[in-house]
Amino acid sequence: MILIRSTPTIVDNKAYDDKIGKINLDSYNIFGTINTIFIIVSLYGVFSQLRTIWKRKESGIESERPTALLSLNQFTVSYLAYLSFFIYGYSIEPFNHYIVWPRLLASVLVAFILFEIWQDRKSNHSKSSFSLACATLLIAIAGLFIGETIIDQGKYISTTIIVLVTILIAQGYYHQIKLIINSGSTGAVDLKMSQFIFMMDISTIAFALSMGLSIGWPLLVLAITSGITKVIIMFLFKWVKISPTAQKRRNIVVA
Repeated sequence: MILIRSTPTIVDNKAYDDKIGKINLDSYNIFGTINTIFIIVSLYGVFSQLRTIWKRKESGIESERPTALLSLNQFTVSYLAYLSFFIYGYSIEPFNHYIVWPRLLASVLVAFILFEIWQDRKSNHSKSSFSLACATLLIAIAGLFIGETIIDQGKYISTTIIVLVTILIAQGYYHQIKLIINSGSTGAVDLKMSQFIFMMDISTIAFALSMGLSIGWPLLVLAITSGITKVIIMFLFKWVKISPTAQKRRNIVVA
């Protein structure tokens, strides 16, 4: 009787494991697709920032510099964040299309923003940031085509970069937040970019959880950090409109 009962139990356990695996795979694909949609939406946000710069450049108003109050620090770190996930996506097994292609496009768009900052400010720092972006983008794309020779080390390299970038992105957005608070103005900072990237961060958190913490924790840590900074920046857009302190600081800057 014991033998008769034990056989179905083994079969049931296997069926249960298969069912759980299917559920995990389904959630991975669902959240991966949702995340990709929101990344595409966030790309519109990045492009909106680029378009804001172009509009300010075309206006020709001396008091409105095209890249006024845009933090070079923040955009450089944002670029590195997108690029590190591009590398991470093709370094893990299986190759993660949900991560790779949207992050590659985002890296290119942010590189264009770095180019515009350099063209506007003509500083050594902005030139160095844009040069760094061009060099690392070419190296990362080369790594995509090298294949197996980089796969083994790529995951560890990109994971290390992501941890460092998470720290840097917190510092970079702190710098952007500080610029807004000290000036009482959002300058050329684009609200849509923060809103759309925040939506991407929320979907990225869900996607990272569907991947499992052992694989998705770098995505999770960076998305949470990025999401918190976006909430603060979105609040500051409201703050500059209603705060007497912000008004006073704007008057001081104008004077």
